[in-house]
Amino acid sequence: MKSFADLEVDQPLSAGLYIVATPIGNLQDITLRALNVLRRADLVACEDTRVTAKLLAHYDIRASTTPYHDANAEHARPHLLARLREGAKVALVSDAGTPLISDPGFKLVREATAAGIRVIPIPGASSVLAALSVAGLPTDKFLFVGFLPVRSGQRRTAIDAVRAVAASLVVLEAPQRLGDCLADLAAVLGTRPAVIARELTKHFEETVHGDLGELAARYAAAPPKGEVVIVIGPPGEDDLVADDDATDALLRDALTTLRPADAAAVVAQRTGRTRREVYARALALRKP
Repeated sequence: MKSFADLEVDQPLSAGLYIVATPIGNLQDITLRALNVLRRADLVACEDTRVTAKLLAHYDIRASTTPYHDANAEHARPHLLARLREGAKVALVSDAGTPLISDPGFKLVREATAAGIRVIPIPGASSVLAALSVAGLPTDKFLFVGFLPVRSGQRRTAIDAVRAVAASLVVLEAPQRLGDCLADLAAVLGTRPAVIARELTKHFEETVHGDLGELAARYAAAPPKGEVVIVIGPPGEDDLVADDDATDALLRDALTTLRPADAAAVVAQRTGRTRREVYARALALRKP
């Protein structure tokens, strides 16, 4: 029977472009196949060579590396394609997780494929799938939204574009913008259930459950540290109601965390009623 060490190093490597998933935090979360590819590759193209150097050093891999990221891709891509056409074995890695998931690389894959170069996936860690696996929300259908716009107005427009999607939503966000992002998500999507998955696979890993309004209030004044994934449940059957009692119930709930104008916007979208009408009801509910 072969040992793990044998399995790790005895696989030959053919020419081509290898899309290699790397750990999202815990350095143990890398496959034996990925280590074999990184050891035997002629060149490792990295989002940040300094980050990849730490991973390679941890596993005593002495690989030749080169930067490949958004800022230099137009210049670097032709050189990588030239090496691939010559029969080189090139591994593409991101700083963490699976390349091309909110990371550069799709143009390299597209042009390599068009040139008849073999592209080989080396699957592994992904913050998106890790967060979905522990969220306790429906996973039969999900939409990876990625990073939303930084400005609130543009962010709300982007959220509204996916509001009716009958699937769980997965959003990435920087910790310093989490509170504002959650406030906009609550304003557009209402009180959907959601999960904040933070620092996945790391020492301070945290998973926080609640509805979007509750989570917005929690992180409004206390931004967390580390990378964040937001998983949001799909729209429920009560997301489109129109009678007065149901509209008022939704307004009362929204008004606990939102201003009347924002609450009216949320409930108007969910009920099909005009924003002006719902805003008037919100003001009436706020009267002592």
